[in-house]
Amino acid sequence: MTKLDHSEGIRDTSERIRARALSPVSVVTSCLERIEQLNPTLNCFITVLADQALAQARQAEAEIADGRWRGPLHGIPVGIKDFYDTAGIRTTAGSKQFEQRVPTQDAVAVARLKQAGAVIVGKTNMHELGMGTTSLVSRFGPVRNPWNSEYIAGGSSGGSAAAVAAGLCYATLDTDAIGSCRLPAACCGVVGFKGTYGLISTTGILAGEKSEPAIVALAHAAVTTRAAEDTSLVVKAVAEGKARLTRRPTIGVVTNIKPTQSVRGMFDAAIEALRSLGHPMKAAQAPFENPGFDVRNIDADRKAIAYRVFQNVDVLVLPTTNASTPTVKSAAGKPLALSAENTMFANYFGLPAISIPCGVDAKGLPLGLQIVGKPREDYTVLELATQLEAARPVDRLTHS
Repeated sequence: MTKLDHSEGIRDTSERIRARALSPVSVVTSCLERIEQLNPTLNCFITVLADQALAQARQAEAEIADGRWRGPLHGIPVGIKDFYDTAGIRTTAGSKQFEQRVPTQDAVAVARLKQAGAVIVGKTNMHELGMGTTSLVSRFGPVRNPWNSEYIAGGSSGGSAAAVAAGLCYATLDTDAIGSCRLPAACCGVVGFKGTYGLISTTGILAGEKSEPAIVALAHAAVTTRAAEDTSLVVKAVAEGKARLTRRPTIGVVTNIKPTQSVRGMFDAAIEALRSLGHPMKAAQAPFENPGFDVRNIDADRKAIAYRVFQNVDVLVLPTTNASTPTVKSAAGKPLALSAENTMFANYFGLPAISIPCGVDAKGLPLGLQIVGKPREDYTVLELATQLEAARPVDRLTHS
């Protein structure tokens, strides 16, 4: 068996596992060792499932040896945001209210990950009840940014983004209601994707508990990985709705944004990289003036959005955030310290959206670029993100 490379993505790791050049047990063991080493500082995981994960890894190894390979996630360690029900394992939403809550059934998307052979290493920490963008507020303590612990990890899926960035797992299953996956992805230098509303099932997120209608209407299932190519593999394993791919999309460069100088520099460089790929480009406006949490007309607005915004372009490109990641000190007592002004419109209109790392600010912290597509053009968004990653590689976080 060859040695595990922590910079390797899902595809390459999976190919070596399938060829039996790499053992799922060694991959999972390595991730568990990194969790033991780094989680006391980063606080990414609320619950670590070491024994269960090793048992799943041994099962995966036996199945693959027997010729029963299930696909590219078979034997790959993943985390689950602690919003999703997991049978027999506490699901807390980072809150005191649900601290001892143990569901009896898996959420639909969790079950699909298991069917694909993914190994669940634990439940990731999050901003309490998903009600913030910092992940500083949790019954189980704040999440720290793995690039610099003096800065927030973003939220509400902060534990997931930090875990993926630090190599504690290869992917996580998350949620995104105002940017809750894309914002921490931008802060931690990883990829955060939410599909068209309904692409991935949200059934089993705190099943049976009372939910606000606006949150139900805005919340999307989401995925965090280290690369857009990895995201595509996870999405194909868990998606239920249909999605499309436009091969040569016309790019709408969003102009009604208010970025800082650092973010503007990153954005301009990303646009030049996209231009070098030969895609047609036009100036465009993002529909920031949306009703937000007023969802009375959301179904009609979602049906009209393609005509309203995407008549002449296929995707919108804009910064994930207009400013750099806030410090823990500056965000203290401010649950929404990280602004969702550039992300929430994609939730209201149910649009596929991805944040990819696309440079760093003057302090060396990651910055994110967002690509937003028409309804059901999920694979257009993922393909364009993959192309841009190849054209403009960025530094990834590495831990010894």
